[in-house]
Amino acid sequence: MAEASDGGVGDGRDRTPAARADVCVVGSGPAGALVAHRLAAAGADVVVLEAGPRFDFDRRVEQQEAFIRPGMDGPWEMGGPRDAYTTGGRGYPLNAARVKGIGGSTLHWQGMVMRLHERDFEMESRHGVGVDWPIAYDDLRPYYAEAERALGVAGAMDNPYAPPREEPFPLSAFPPSHSDSLFAAACERLGIDMHSVPNARNPEPYDSRPACQGYGTCKPICPSGAKYTAESHVEKAVEAGARVIDRAPVQRLEHDADGERVETAVYAITDGEEHRQSARRFVLACGGVENARLLLLSASDRYPDGLANTSGAVGRFFMDHLFAGAGGRLDEPTRQNHVGFNTSECHQFYDDADPVEGLKLEFLNYAGPSPVMEALSAETWGDDLLDRLRESYGTHIAMGALVEQLPSAENRVTLDPSRRDDHGNPVPHVEWSLDERTERAIEHANAIQHRILEELGVDIEWTVGPDATGPAFHQMGTTRMGADPEASVVDADGLTHDLSNLWIVGSSTFPTGGAMNPTLTIAALSLRTADALEASL
Repeated sequence: MAEASDGGVGDGRDRTPAARADVCVVGSGPAGALVAHRLAAAGADVVVLEAGPRFDFDRRVEQQEAFIRPGMDGPWEMGGPRDAYTTGGRGYPLNAARVKGIGGSTLHWQGMVMRLHERDFEMESRHGVGVDWPIAYDDLRPYYAEAERALGVAGAMDNPYAPPREEPFPLSAFPPSHSDSLFAAACERLGIDMHSVPNARNPEPYDSRPACQGYGTCKPICPSGAKYTAESHVEKAVEAGARVIDRAPVQRLEHDADGERVETAVYAITDGEEHRQSARRFVLACGGVENARLLLLSASDRYPDGLANTSGAVGRFFMDHLFAGAGGRLDEPTRQNHVGFNTSECHQFYDDADPVEGLKLEFLNYAGPSPVMEALSAETWGDDLLDRLRESYGTHIAMGALVEQLPSAENRVTLDPSRRDDHGNPVPHVEWSLDERTERAIEHANAIQHRILEELGVDIEWTVGPDATGPAFHQMGTTRMGADPEASVVDADGLTHDLSNLWIVGSSTFPTGGAMNPTLTIAALSLRTADALEASL
């Protein structure tokens, strides 16, 4: 019998495949972690394959200190041939937008968690744009509540524009920041409503995680562990009996002779070996780009355009949220950068019909330069430097917004055979651009922001509008759900139309994206899919 292999990593972990599992989950971000935990707790034999490593929590403070030093790279080891990609259109900074590793992109997310509005599920019916989801908000309501408990969401029932809910948030909301109070008077005079932000971080100990300690580096690192990451549900899945294999990037999925069922996930390990994990059911949970890429890499004679792609929709309808913002100086202390996350926002303009694109206003707590960066770029010393820091720090203030991008078949993920990753596979190519509708919606957001800032008396120094906008790092839509197999990849439960044992979870299944941070909806949909999977066991 051959010895178990750790893949040449040198950590002694066994990375050889398990016996045929009930469920093989590919990816360990929030979608994969929640599904794996639910099914393992129900008694299923679950194997999780994760492309990236385990990150040692005990090194978080060290990672934080390294990250805040100028010129340091991000702490999550993204880049190089392993993570190579190409891009077209406006260009898309993919490696800044994702993390490969146990916990996925919740390792670097900001932790804001909102429910989609009812209109988000009915954009074609209500407004004649995009498509309708095959489920309604009410279908997801109980799963939203369950997801809020699972992630530990702190919030308040103070948002008059939020969709209906069935129970209070698990934890109380964080109080408004000092700069929120500055905005409040100006917004009241303008008739603009502010309300709290639901956050997946602890104001008090919850689910074995401590209370927030105010490090202020929430994105990309929470050294205290108060912010939720999917590492916690991976750990719960392991405690329930799941097996998690890290540093095991899946190269392709292989189906049976009839093309009706997936039989094997082929994964590679560092020393060049390939292993084959067989299972009765498979779940893709790799994110908005890698879910599509893996299906395209799994093309066969039966599926020449990519696995589960008889509709031609795999990789198409790539969406992200767009950032709009403005800020400047205020002639009084703003205490910016004292809080590393948002505590107030506004959904008042979200359901407007003109423009129809959703808009979520954010009151930022992290405007202006940090004293460290200001000092390092200064050309003075001593008392002169101290005076400069006192003048520049804590006098800035800013607003942000997320703006909806409607789905377009031309925005897509494909394979680029002209460039290969470290295993010789074509890298993902992300084609992403904005249309005039989206640009007008961004301009609308800027106009509201300028009204508020001018009412507050801010000397506006910068604006992020259509020409300067960038993505919010929410990759959606590339394996969309729908009732029609000719126009979608998965059904309402996340089961692929083409294969009877392949499910897909995550924001890649969103038919439209709204303008809300997607992780709570990812979690709710994953729990709903887990119910369907459990019923099939």
